[in-house]
Amino acid sequence: MKNSSTVGCQQQGASTLLFALFAVAVLTTAVVALTFGHMFGYQRGYHALQTETEQAAIDNEQVTNELEDLRISNKVLSSQAETAKQELAISLANLEELRRNQQELKVESEQVAQLNQLYAKVITEQGGMALQVLGAKIEPLPENAFEYGFDVGMLSEDGEAKSLTVTLTLQNQDSFVEVPLNPTGYAIEGIVRIRGRFVMPDNFDPLQVKLSLEADGQEVEQLYDWQLGDRVDSMPLSLLDLPEIDQSPIQP
Repeated sequence: MKNSSTVGCQQQGASTLLFALFAVAVLTTAVVALTFGHMFGYQRGYHALQTETEQAAIDNEQVTNELEDLRISNKVLSSQAETAKQELAISLANLEELRRNQQELKVESEQVAQLNQLYAKVITEQGGMALQVLGAKIEPLPENAFEYGFDVGMLSEDGEAKSLTVTLTLQNQDSFVEVPLNPTGYAIEGIVRIRGRFVMPDNFDPLQVKLSLEADGQEVEQLYDWQLGDRVDSMPLSLLDLPEIDQSPIQP
């Protein structure tokens, strides 16, 4: 019986030891697991925080760059707005100056017209002004074409406009060619400016130009020698590139 009790006590002690060892192993495992879990969680958290920090730095740099771009764009837009404002002010000033100039020209034109009417009245009262050529020119153009211009003046005794018939003829020793005019007739009451262009016929070399005028029973014929100056270097190569015919008064 005594031996049995001794064996039972030993078995009980062994069981307790095994239980204690098992508990220690479980505790150790738990501690190790907690330690590794903590370390793993810390590393993951650290890497996540590091990634977020790097991304935040990148985002901050992008925002900084965008703000800088916006600042530059705003500066450019401000400069453009200021330039546009200055250009608008200049345009308005030029427009105002142009308006004043136009008003001055209008007044001067009215004054000149009034003076011309006075002169015409005085001349008419003195018997009028005979039909005459005040200025003439013929200039070369591209493609064997020419531009003519004649300023003709006349005031009738009654001060009324009269019908003026115009004929332009090219002449050489053997023949002549009549230049087609458009229009061929005018109403003259002071000064008429006859302008136009024509193409020289092939194989025709004129020596003279004859201008024939007829108005209010008066006839005038004026002969001009065919003399042309040198070709102008800046002359266009085609008739299509020519400007409108110059209506300025012809200098005698």
